[in-house]
Amino acid sequence: QVQLVESGGGSVQAGGSLRLSCSASGYTYRRGFMGWFRQPPGKEREGVAAIDLGGGNTYYADSVKDRFTISRDNAKNTVYLQMNGLKPEDTAMYSCAADPGFFRVGDTLNPHAYQYWGQGTQVTVSS
Repeated sequence: QVQLVESGGGSVQAGGSLRLSCSASGYTYRRGFMGWFRQPPGKEREGVAAIDLGGGNTYYADSVKDRFTISRDNAKNTVYLQMNGLKPEDTAMYSCAADPGFFRVGDTLNPHAYQYWGQGTQVTVSS
């Protein structure tokens, strides 16, 4: 049974940083994708960043490019999201997801493409 557990959320002021962690248990695949998604209050879930577990390629939403960095530690089965330069509009529930499939580039940030999901961690950025 695959279980994803996020941690690292919290409240910060604009311009601050947070690092989110997603620990995966029961996910024995050495391929596929893991991604970070967020859902602001009253809005739909959107893709933030994703990483190809095989080749290591990374993908970002335009809104977070040059501010957020996704990385992985295969030995720990953990994926991280380093968030710098946080803005109030980054406030959302952040969730990680995983899927062992092969994605087209256009699907890497598509939440509907992912099979496994964590419960999420709240990030609140105040101005």
